[in-house]
Amino acid sequence: MAKPGGWAGKVLRVDLSTGRIFTEDTIEKYRDFLGGTGIGYRVIWDEVPAGTKAFEPSNRIVFGVGPLAGTGAPCNGRTAVTTLWPTCWPKQLVASGHMGGHFAAELKYAGFDAIIIEGAADRPVWLQVTDGKAEIKDASRLWGQGIRRATVEISQQMGPEACVAAIGQAGENLVPMSVVMNSYSHSAGGVGGVMGSKNLKAIGVRGTGSVRIAGKREEWEKAVNFHLSLLGAVNQHVVPNSPQPWAEYYGPTRWLASKGRKWGSAAPSIETGPCDPHNLNRISYRTNSAAFFLGEKAWRYTVRGNGCSGCPIRCHTVLKVPSVSSKYGISEIGQNTCVGLLFGRSFFKTFPDGPKGETAIEACMVGMHLADDLGIWDNYGQMQRDFQQLYYSGVVREKLGGEEFKGYSWDRYEAGDPSFLFDLLPKIADKRGELATSLGLGTGYHLERWGIPEKDWQQDPSVAYWKMGHPKHHSSEDAGQCGVIINTQYNRDAQCHSHSNFTHNGLPIQVQKQLAVDIWGSPDAVDAVAAYSPMNVYKAKMAKWSLLRKELHDSLSLCNWMGPWVASPLRERNYGGDDSLESLLYSLATGDRKSRQELDEVAERIFLLHRALTVRDMGTKEMRIKHDTIPDWIFLDPGGKASFTPGTNRMDPEDMKVAMDMYYEEMGWDKKSGTPTVKAYQRLGLGDVADELTKIALVP
Repeated sequence: MAKPGGWAGKVLRVDLSTGRIFTEDTIEKYRDFLGGTGIGYRVIWDEVPAGTKAFEPSNRIVFGVGPLAGTGAPCNGRTAVTTLWPTCWPKQLVASGHMGGHFAAELKYAGFDAIIIEGAADRPVWLQVTDGKAEIKDASRLWGQGIRRATVEISQQMGPEACVAAIGQAGENLVPMSVVMNSYSHSAGGVGGVMGSKNLKAIGVRGTGSVRIAGKREEWEKAVNFHLSLLGAVNQHVVPNSPQPWAEYYGPTRWLASKGRKWGSAAPSIETGPCDPHNLNRISYRTNSAAFFLGEKAWRYTVRGNGCSGCPIRCHTVLKVPSVSSKYGISEIGQNTCVGLLFGRSFFKTFPDGPKGETAIEACMVGMHLADDLGIWDNYGQMQRDFQQLYYSGVVREKLGGEEFKGYSWDRYEAGDPSFLFDLLPKIADKRGELATSLGLGTGYHLERWGIPEKDWQQDPSVAYWKMGHPKHHSSEDAGQCGVIINTQYNRDAQCHSHSNFTHNGLPIQVQKQLAVDIWGSPDAVDAVAAYSPMNVYKAKMAKWSLLRKELHDSLSLCNWMGPWVASPLRERNYGGDDSLESLLYSLATGDRKSRQELDEVAERIFLLHRALTVRDMGTKEMRIKHDTIPDWIFLDPGGKASFTPGTNRMDPEDMKVAMDMYYEEMGWDKKSGTPTVKAYQRLGLGDVADELTKIALVP
């Protein structure tokens, strides 16, 4: 490619120990890894030795975006933040956090595809990045401030169009369960403490450049409009949740728009309407995350949707709840999506007016206000599940000293009073007391500190704990064996929505099976939810495809929360999407023409490098028994139902052994150990990785 599009062309390198700032050429060094997590994994492999700890200066933290970031491609706002993961237990291994918002686009407009940060400053600093230049600035005045105050002050210096990614007090205090956040509510969980360990308060980015599209303008615009036509609501739900005049099907999805449903706190209020999928100007009306999670009452408090650059779905709901200002002294405005929206509510078992009453909504507002300013991560609700289990089982009272236990207003907690969060969350951010400090470690390290066997958590479905410090995230309840396989593969929660977005898109199972033939080769790749059949090779193909789509999206800067787009709301397409959409957009943007199969090979290379890092840093090739483990609760059903009977997500142990065999075979890895072979590395252009692992006897 003489003149490639898509990429900015430069990677920014910053050594905070020495103050040295320089650049590298993206295409020359990282083109084979696209961007995002691909660059991150390559940097960790090349530059961070095995045994390095997350908070050591020699660790790197990589803010990476891909060739579609900052373009007109829908859902292009993702930034991958790759580093060694401080909550991964018992050894800190490579992982990535992902934040939406406007950071990815602004970084590209400033002329960079990634920022690679090493070392540690001797004082609090922030990094200013503006149109191809970077400068390390003093952050003494910002240290100790929350994310929002830091964001405001940096924006005042750089200008209102700057995007600021900052940490709060939790990150400053090296709380492992902490975030970096940009654009008010878009966070990458788990990495705030790594920034804090480097004395890096924030990165402010402002760019006035653009992203070149290599293809013809009319072809690019056609591709973008085609992509828009395939979009559903949040999580690619392509069927509305209530009858609509245009809809053949409806079901329990997150597509909530309908006649009579209004954003009640907009001025004036706005009716969402039926949102015929052919009207591309109404896409943002389809989704209301607050109403989905908090119930019908949330409609009256909804101002609008909000979201990331290049995305019309707007999955972050803006709420206006006047009562929280007078009751709790916080802003009446808040916004978030999914578990961030539920942060405060999820600590409580009960509320005086029920789980979807006014008090629950107030708890959500208090939780968002505190956590998003202090920079606390909940690890997809694992912190809250752990907290409830430890309190109601009596372990908290047992482990805390009398004075510390009395220092919490437990009567307010049990009554479902949101003001309890003002007791708990600031203490977590400041590491004040045993309870707060332990909660901030993450589950694995918390259990170890309190002498609780990890096995106890892996046997208990109420805490939904998976392994190594991370929770289950779309596992057996989403695509059965496929979901379980995916949850074995990463060093934090998998963050993979490829399979769950398909199985919960709302289409009847017979339509899903028709689509599965084109995607994975057989209708047997998918089952109806909670009506699972025994393992077959097509489910293994679906698992591999799902993981590759996740890595592809994370490296291109497409949102895997919203894709893939293999189903659509269009009856005239028989509800089919397009499995080659990513390669179409990539080829037009960059000028590097790649088929779906060729781009999938790049995604597989990226995922294989993640696996190689995990093998190297764990120091074992016995990945099947030491890494790819499955908790006992996966094989249990509360009502005693047998596996493969309607109404249960229970898996069968012997069937899951077959499932892992088929998955490893599909990946071309050694089935006995679950470790990639030399041939697998060489096939994907990672011969240097194979050579290094061979030297230390970590290939089968």
